[in-house]
Amino acid sequence: MMRQPFRFLFLILTVALLATVASAADTKVEEVDTEAAAKLVEEKKVSVLDVRTPAEFSEGHIKDAQNIDFTDDNFKQELGKLDKEKPYLLHCEAGGRSAKSLKALKSLGFKNVYHYSGGIRDWREKGKPLVK
Repeated sequence: MMRQPFRFLFLILTVALLATVASAADTKVEEVDTEAAAKLVEEKKVSVLDVRTPAEFSEGHIKDAQNIDFTDDNFKQELGKLDKEKPYLLHCEAGGRSAKSLKALKSLGFKNVYHYSGGIRDWREKGKPLVK
């Protein structure tokens, strides 16, 4: 007699887990190099998401980039405020923080992310424009 509520609870938890996994699996992540990133930005096909610190961001960033600091305690909460249907170009200084950020974007159900692992360091070295 007591087994029925546990089966129901197990079913609910299983469905919730599958929904979470399915949402993460729906995230399309494409690795891009500097030229591909620059073309996406130039053609306004993405929103640029810079996960460096505000101090780093103020030293120079890609035009119209939005800064959400990976090291901030509210990082995932701030990401959650973004439109998950829009395509994003994700980057940091050199690829480490942006790679770690992909897990959060996937878990939140973002649909389309271009990961620019070269980051601002590579952008700057290739002579691409930055704004302050």
